[in-house]
Amino acid sequence: MSRQPVPLPAEHIPPGTADWRTPDAQRWLAAVPARWAHPLWALLALVVSLVWDVAAAPVAPCTSAEPCGTDWLGLGTVVVLVLTLYWVWRQPRLALVGLAAVLTGFAMEDGFTAAFGQPSALAFLVAVAFATTGLVHRLAVAGRQRSLALEAAGPVAQPLPPAARTFHRGRLSFVLAVLSLAVAGFGFWQAQQVADAYEERAAGATELSGRVTALDQGDEDVLTVTADGLTHRFETAYPEDFPVGSRVDIVVDDDWVALVAEPYDVFGWELLVLGGSVVGLAFLVNGVAGRTRSERLRRGPLPVLHVLVREGHDDGRTWVFAADDREGLRPVLHFHSLCSFEDENEDEEEDGLDVDDDSEADIELGKIAEILRSGGPTPPLREAVLYGVPYAGAEVAFVSRDDADDAEVAVECSVTAVKPAVQGWVERGPQRRGRESPQRSVDEVAADMTPTAGPRVWRAHGFSRAVGLGLLLVQGGGTWAALDEGPSWTWLWLAVGLPWLVTAVSTALTWRITADRDGLWVTGAWRVRRVPWNVITSVRHSDDGVRVGRAKDSPVEISPTGWAWLERRLGREPGAERVAEEVRALLLRPELRPLEEAPAGQQGMPVGPPLVALTVLWGAAVLLLL
Repeated sequence: MSRQPVPLPAEHIPPGTADWRTPDAQRWLAAVPARWAHPLWALLALVVSLVWDVAAAPVAPCTSAEPCGTDWLGLGTVVVLVLTLYWVWRQPRLALVGLAAVLTGFAMEDGFTAAFGQPSALAFLVAVAFATTGLVHRLAVAGRQRSLALEAAGPVAQPLPPAARTFHRGRLSFVLAVLSLAVAGFGFWQAQQVADAYEERAAGATELSGRVTALDQGDEDVLTVTADGLTHRFETAYPEDFPVGSRVDIVVDDDWVALVAEPYDVFGWELLVLGGSVVGLAFLVNGVAGRTRSERLRRGPLPVLHVLVREGHDDGRTWVFAADDREGLRPVLHFHSLCSFEDENEDEEEDGLDVDDDSEADIELGKIAEILRSGGPTPPLREAVLYGVPYAGAEVAFVSRDDADDAEVAVECSVTAVKPAVQGWVERGPQRRGRESPQRSVDEVAADMTPTAGPRVWRAHGFSRAVGLGLLLVQGGGTWAALDEGPSWTWLWLAVGLPWLVTAVSTALTWRITADRDGLWVTGAWRVRRVPWNVITSVRHSDDGVRVGRAKDSPVEISPTGWAWLERRLGREPGAERVAEEVRALLLRPELRPLEEAPAGQQGMPVGPPLVALTVLWGAAVLLLL
């Protein structure tokens, strides 16, 4: 018998509060961005086009007129680019601002007309246009959700409960922002110290013109320069800028010499400035955004909705359900939340430290606590009153009672943004399936299967083949890189890594499971194994593989069979997980098993041995080309 939701005392439900019923909730849930507007695609397009454009763009050589020193303007551009990529995923409005700044810099440097003669630059502009379209679409959808929520709430508006008005956001983000920006400032100061020291020393030094007489390219590239009858050696980061026989300028002060074109190296400090600036500005913006939204929530009367809520069993999320979904079957939205107390003093406000919607690292302690107690019973549904307008990216608060025996009510405020609980957007539901989640029942799987006379065949699907092709590229590129250096310690990598890669590539590309009258034919990288039905003890999907347990023998496993994590994030059911469920159904429901034996053509063929031959041929070709 199902448990009834924990009721909320009537005195805590404002008069006129509307129930958020399933039809209205489903209309709200249906108003989500299209799959093409998922930020993953925009990020991939931007990153790929950026890498292409940077690789294709000519690099200005280091010269005495324009030496390679510090480039803070270029570093600032990189900071904006990295932040914009982050905001594309988390902050659509700020991402639009960042893309506008990037386009402005692009227009000032090269101009849009020049891009039509450069395929890489044109690809970047197309990627920016695609990302911008997706961001505008996401914002428009959020506006549609806001309108639907207001329509469901009706004209009633109520002030936020007093306890929620004492809840403060953003402090932790501000602290981390200050620390990170301080690190960036320290890196900037150190780089400037190096640059100033060079300028001071060079001002009193003698400038000479010399000729490059040798270039030693080993672990460190070293120039040999002859000037005024003396020979000097300089380490260089750009040996291609100084061919043998070319003339260079140097400065000499007693035993101190420097190459004018490459006066000093502050690359490490610049990396520190880059990392500290990106992290610090990201936390600063998160803090400001969280504080702004929190203040806006407390500004005036808010729409209210009568809903049901449940705390997630695995990661502590708050899941919101329609008021008439008494079984909690169809979640509408979710967020993380923290309790707030009316008598909070200044010290206690630290319990409400910001857990911004754009910094999920801040909720890890809460997740750990939930995992430690996940062995307990599933938290009950609770009646609640939701304050605020729910839409993607919004802030809300709610009032509920934790237990039917507890007379006190709790006021909780969101500490991450509202997100729709829809497949393909973020999550599938509070009981979403994963490696650690309960599997579908055999009856549920068997209901979708019909008995067949011929063998059933499951083979590598698109995601699995994509994983195999990716690993194949890694294998080929790694072999080239290792052999290109000649005999060295990297050949040890070949000896250790190649066997695993060949096995993984062969499996991912061509794995197959065939079920017939008497059992399973399991095709891996190296052989086809026969597993009779009467020795199979279990079938499950584990660690991106399918594992068939056998009585009195080691299990038969094929892996990898895809990438379950990414498949779920893209709103797809992992193909290998579905295979494991259907094979398990055949094991436990003999009436569903095929009536015929599988012919040799359907049993599969391992491709590990041919791939070994191809790998050897590839290695030989690389050695011949060197």
